Amino acid sequence: MLKLLKKLSAKDWLLVVLAVAFVVLMVWCEMTMPDYMSEITKLVTTDGSQMKDVWIAGGCMLAYALGSLICAVAVSIIASRVASNFSATLRRSLFSKVQGFSMQEIGKFSTASLITRSTNDVTQVQMLITLGLSVMVKAPITAVWAICKIASGSWQWTLATGIAVILLLLVVLICTALALPRFKKMQELTDDVNRVTRENLTGIRVVRAYNAEEYQEGKFKKANDKLTNTALFTGRTMSFLMPSIQLILSGLSLAIFWIGAFVINKANMLDRIGLFADMVIFLQYGVQVLMAFMMLVMIFILMPRAQVAAKRINEVLATETVLKDGEAQEGIEGHTGEVEFKDVSFYYPDGDANAIEGITFKASKGETVALIGATGSGKSTVINLIPRFYDVSGGEVFVDGKNVKEYKQTALRNKIGYISQKATLFSGTIDSNVAFGESFYNIVKEDIEHAITIAQASDFVSDKGGIQYAVAQGGANLSGGQKQRISIARAVARKPEILIFDDSFSALDYKTDKTLRQALERECKDSTKIIVAQRIGTIRDADRIIVLDDGKVVGQGKHKELMQNCETYRQIAYSQLSPKELEDDMNNSNLPKEDGNNA
Repeated sequence: MLKLLKKLSAKDWLLVVLAVAFVVLMVWCEMTMPDYMSEITKLVTTDGSQMKDVWIAGGCMLAYALGSLICAVAVSIIASRVASNFSATLRRSLFSKVQGFSMQEIGKFSTASLITRSTNDVTQVQMLITLGLSVMVKAPITAVWAICKIASGSWQWTLATGIAVILLLLVVLICTALALPRFKKMQELTDDVNRVTRENLTGIRVVRAYNAEEYQEGKFKKANDKLTNTALFTGRTMSFLMPSIQLILSGLSLAIFWIGAFVINKANMLDRIGLFADMVIFLQYGVQVLMAFMMLVMIFILMPRAQVAAKRINEVLATETVLKDGEAQEGIEGHTGEVEFKDVSFYYPDGDANAIEGITFKASKGETVALIGATGSGKSTVINLIPRFYDVSGGEVFVDGKNVKEYKQTALRNKIGYISQKATLFSGTIDSNVAFGESFYNIVKEDIEHAITIAQASDFVSDKGGIQYAVAQGGANLSGGQKQRISIARAVARKPEILIFDDSFSALDYKTDKTLRQALERECKDSTKIIVAQRIGTIRDADRIIVLDDGKVVGQGKHKELMQNCETYRQIAYSQLSPKELEDDMNNSNLPKEDGNNA
């Protein structure tokens, strides 16, 4: 928690100091009021007292009560301001930190957990600061001040107050010790509830298509019941606090009256009035002491969960990303658009073996290089190393003749137009999705429309009323092929040196696929194009095709060359191309024929 408090701004610290000053003033007002209560008691029980003096003492008491109220309101306003500013700073810091995470760090925490830490955990810390700024400061000052006030009184009353405080602390410590581990568990279980809810909402179509509502409800019920049972345990444990405090408070009042009766009964008549006044004032201060600890109990109820939340927030903020920025802004002159892999290997942090191994190839400016292979052969892993979503485990990746580790990440990614395997759109409009990121400030309307034309999206964009058409979150109001074409337009609009297509034509029909690739060759001829695809028809015209199998390169060359000398590629082709297409290829290239029927 202390680490997080370092993020308070200088202005917030000034507000904290001002709040502490108001708290001290509030405590002073409250500690002065019992003195006037004692004076009123003496005046009422003393013969010959003037009513005017009672009114004056009562008026002063009311004035101090009003002063205490004003100070309390001021402290609450300041505390709310500081807590709100602090939570905004935390959310901003968390968001900025996560933005800099590589896929490795995001995978370590999980998306659901990062959302919980940025919302629920921050709220827990905010609640603690809102109450804590007034209560945590006020309680010890009140307790010390009240104890100093009663220290000169009867030792019997002082002993009774001390025993009450010790009992109160024991109850608080026991309840907190039982509840603290469960509070930590509650935050983790909140992650699980968020995860199940998120999965259900994002996959709602699949859930309904398979009539899996009951199955999903069962998953949610399991996660929700665990959270509920844990919350009930902590709630029941902490529920012992307030009744215990009330019991101790009532017991202290009874003890003070019982001791007072005993002491007053033994005193002579002249001293009894003074002792009675002392008993009244001692009762007030004794209650103030216990009330101070009662206020601390409110914090003890919030503290365990807030501590766990603060620890989880610090885990994110303290995580160092494995990707370290370089200094280079540009590559080596004369190597523009080049992508080169030199004996590259990579394994995922939770993997048992290399996902890819010994990958070596080079793509020059304007070339089209395609990667093909079975599912899980490492195609997407290879291209994810170019924009440096991950760092290689072995070997080197070069862009424009320079190792990608030497670049500033923003400079490296500004060279690249990336189209992910899953088309991702953001809520907004079509033009805000095409002119996305830094491009938003640099791309004019004509560039957006030209990119949409290249991506073969003009027709459906026009049908929807133009580039100002509202796009729902995740592009939910667009089809898969429409989303892919908008994603391609987004990459093309940047006019990058390198275009990366991660199986980005899979949702397109064959005609649109072919027309789009022809437009890319014509309009983006200076850009290096690296394509991951499952369909032979998408990549057969590439300048170089790299065939992957089990993370290794098993063939490189043009389509006809691979049909002749790469068995893996030939099997993929025979499973996809029509007999007529295969016959033409074999007639043109003297390729060996496959026995049996070809799909």
